Amino acid sequence: MADEIRYEYKTVRAVRGADGLMISKMEKDGWELVERSPGTLRTTLDFRRPKKPQPWLLIGAASAVLVVLAVVIGVASALGGGNEKKNESDKPAVAASEKSSAVPTPTVAESAAAEVITVQNTPEFAALLKADSCDDANLDFATRREGRTIAFDGSIVNMTPHGDYDTRYDFLLGPGDQGPNTKVGPAFRYEDVNIRNLKLTGEKVPDVIGAGDKFRFVAKVGEFDAARCLLSLDPVSTEIR
Repeated sequence: MADEIRYEYKTVRAVRGADGLMISKMEKDGWELVERSPGTLRTTLDFRRPKKPQPWLLIGAASAVLVVLAVVIGVASALGGGNEKKNESDKPAVAASEKSSAVPTPTVAESAAAEVITVQNTPEFAALLKADSCDDANLDFATRREGRTIAFDGSIVNMTPHGDYDTRYDFLLGPGDQGPNTKVGPAFRYEDVNIRNLKLTGEKVPDVIGAGDKFRFVAKVGEFDAARCLLSLDPVSTEIR
């Protein structure tokens, strides 16, 4: 039983047609495909890999040191006297309590801000904004960050009516200020949204928007369409720049 292999497991979802890329990436990281379950739009992939052995020798040695240290402290305490021990032990407890109460509790706003992915706090996202729209980094980011909120300065590359609608649109967004001339970065997509869904904010909210307009986009990460190299987003807020 000592030599029995223990595994850790992980399940990921990939867009149909892009599961091969995901399998290759996971295998590079040491994962082994256990099961593939195709769905209508996405394929569920189950992986496993051997757990790293625990450093039992180091843990044992550390435990032994702690035992010896506890014995030494116990002997010293006994020699010091019962009453003095009680009085002396109370003081650090009070100091620790006062110190703990002095630590500021993060506000709700600070906690929420920490959850938003930006180029400043996430190097992976900063690199993604400079990558090609069909790069594997898009699939990797969408798979691991789906549902997370991102914020970036960008512009509208293209805006077209969604289907036969007159007030619902499909937006193609790009990082930076180049609008239709955007050459680098993911091809972000808002699909089937109206102007109200964009939740426009800022000092001067425009009455009309179109290709080339620059905004600070805040959105939730959706799926990556590997066939069309489109990374879907759901708008949270759109601030005019």
